[in-house]
Amino acid sequence: MPIDNDYFKNKQQSNNDGGGYQPPFQPPEFFNKFSNLGGIGYVIVGLIVLLIFAKPFVIIESGEVGIKVTTGKYEPQPLTPGFHLYIPVVQKVITVDTKVRLINYKEVEEATTRDSGIKTYRAINILDSRGLPVSIELTVQYKLDPHKAPKTIANWGLSWEEKIVNPVVRNIVRNIVGSYNAEDLPMKRNEIAVLIEDGVRGKIEANADKPVSIESVQLREIVLPTKIKEQIEKVQIANQEAERVKYEVQRAKQEAEKKAALAQGEADKNRIEAQGRADAVAIEAKAQAKANILVADSLTPKLLQMQQIAVQGKFNDALKTNKDAKIFLTPGGSTPNIWVDSKSNKQNAVVSQPQ
Repeated sequence: MPIDNDYFKNKQQSNNDGGGYQPPFQPPEFFNKFSNLGGIGYVIVGLIVLLIFAKPFVIIESGEVGIKVTTGKYEPQPLTPGFHLYIPVVQKVITVDTKVRLINYKEVEEATTRDSGIKTYRAINILDSRGLPVSIELTVQYKLDPHKAPKTIANWGLSWEEKIVNPVVRNIVRNIVGSYNAEDLPMKRNEIAVLIEDGVRGKIEANADKPVSIESVQLREIVLPTKIKEQIEKVQIANQEAERVKYEVQRAKQEAEKKAALAQGEADKNRIEAQGRADAVAIEAKAQAKANILVADSLTPKLLQMQQIAVQGKFNDALKTNKDAKIFLTPGGSTPNIWVDSKSNKQNAVVSQPQ
């Protein structure tokens, strides 16, 4: 059989030339040395390949815990942040987020990333006590207890939020808000917000082992029907007008009271001044009367005789000055009054003594 294979042709040509045959490909020297190790080398290579593809380790980040599952059984002790080894195929590690998470109930849903820790649901639709539709928007902040995470995931599964938090929030909100009339909700917003937070916190934290803690429940918006909004606006306008009228009445009343107080003050002032003048006259009259009594008590017969002599002296002086004078004597009392009337008006002189 003729030789038509290149390999054998080259080998034959090489033998004819007296040199050794070199194959077209030669493995690296490393493999040649490694092959000398025998089975140990293959075991090492197998382990390296296993580490690369099986990845029998996990790194737990801060704010997370790891749950090691061995042949389907959850180990009760969570893996803390750090580097951890496990046996592939036989074991696996589930990473669970233990940071504060949020659920937003909104009229318009927003797209969120899977690992953002924020979930968005439609607003909670409720019928009030009269059957009118109402929507409630709120935000719930909560977190998983890291020490109880293995048991929580074993009991509730990885969708624990949908089983522990979301249904409880919706049920509590419907029970509380549904007991009010729609038009009363805005005025009692703070009261309703407290009732919702206390109700959600109490219900969720009442679960066995308390796997989830509620950080806060914030009532953001109460969405009312359009007719109810219009009715509330009319009532508010009417209340504002009533308050304005009440203010005007109160202001007018205060103004009237102010004027009355001023008039009363002026009247009191006049009365006090008149009373003061009357008291002054009375005091003066009383003093005069007392003085008259004192004067009367002091008029003795001898004193009157001395006054009569003094008056007679003045009469005599008047006659000396005006010899043609007409003299009028008015008898009465101890000393009479005397008028001296001269013929000349320029020489009139009057001498009198009060009784």
